[in-house]
Amino acid sequence: MMVLITYDVNTEDAAGRKRLRRIAKECVDHGQRVQNSVFECVLDAAQCRLLQHKLVSIMDQEMDSLRFYYLGNSYQTKIEHFGGKTTYEPEGILMI
Repeated sequence: MMVLITYDVNTEDAAGRKRLRRIAKECVDHGQRVQNSVFECVLDAAQCRLLQHKLVSIMDQEMDSLRFYYLGNSYQTKIEHFGGKTTYEPEGILMI
């Protein structure tokens, strides 16, 4: 299923900047960054819960915000893209 993950981390101090880097790294490991603090991830239910647990354990629940939007398996019909950055196919062929 496609999961959209967004976060807002308070970076007023060094600890916040470290949390931001750690959260971003976890998200990069599981999906594609589509905006600064927005990731599209194709995950199964177990992967999603594991990632959610990791991110919640990193964040400061009093200062930071983390949101998961569950778009499901038919996500292609739920996403529209406008603007300069080209889109990608998360389940397409990846050439390195």
